[in-house]
Amino acid sequence: MDSKRSIVDIMGRRYSNRTYLKEKITRDHREIIQGFISGLKAGPLGSTARFTLITDSGEDQESLRELGTYGVIRNAAGFFAGAVKQSGHCFEDYGYLLEKIVIHATGMGLATCWLGGTFSKSGFARGISLAKDEVLPAVVATGYAAPKPGLVDSIMRFGAGSKYRKQWDSLFFSGDMTVPLSQSDVGPYAVPIEMVRRAPSAANKQPWRIVKEPGKNIFHFYMLRTKMYRDGGKMVGIQDLQRVDMGIAMYHFEASAAESKLGGSWTATNPGITTGTADCEYIVTWKGK
Repeated sequence: MDSKRSIVDIMGRRYSNRTYLKEKITRDHREIIQGFISGLKAGPLGSTARFTLITDSGEDQESLRELGTYGVIRNAAGFFAGAVKQSGHCFEDYGYLLEKIVIHATGMGLATCWLGGTFSKSGFARGISLAKDEVLPAVVATGYAAPKPGLVDSIMRFGAGSKYRKQWDSLFFSGDMTVPLSQSDVGPYAVPIEMVRRAPSAANKQPWRIVKEPGKNIFHFYMLRTKMYRDGGKMVGIQDLQRVDMGIAMYHFEASAAESKLGGSWTATNPGITTGTADCEYIVTWKGK
């Protein structure tokens, strides 16, 4: 990643790109990315995931096409894929770590697109030698963006409504979930909160809800499930993507807070805030210094 670029700027500029140039990822870029991946440690909630950049092994992209993305992705030069052992917060940690890779790649000039339900699990499982005690929640397509979006890009963006994200008053709260959080009440945390709002999520559902403790830099992260993702996504035959989304949001919050020199740490101690619905569950808390 270009060390001179703001991580907040990179997060703001990243978008889901589904149409790529027919170009391989350069050797320099591959080496930088692989070095970055090898330096990843456990996620903030304790799960260790392993990741790899899968690129074409021959003169063309046939080996990548065999992985299968159901026509959603065109000409990807590679995929970030990973595996994590199933445990309490494995999906959140997976999302956090993979988004960390995504933002690093974006800062290098690569385009990306998260894939949750639109890729062949079996093909990627073989590609990363998935073990029986591991899960593969999501992958990310990558490569160099084509100058013009393809038809699939346009249809998918329209369907997801990515230009129409929810506003602050429906996502962020003060004290409990009945009082909207004012931007003037969060001070220097306004940027990390906004970066959560802009984070990518499955079908752009934005499942995160954040409750700030009045007068304190303490932020409780909750997940509001949407109907199709209830019961961890089993209804639609996919992994628990909304928990992956929560991990993505955690990374956006933490990384942008760090850039603003706002120290803090994660803890999973439920504050017992009443949510008003069984579909809204506590995930994690950020305690600022």
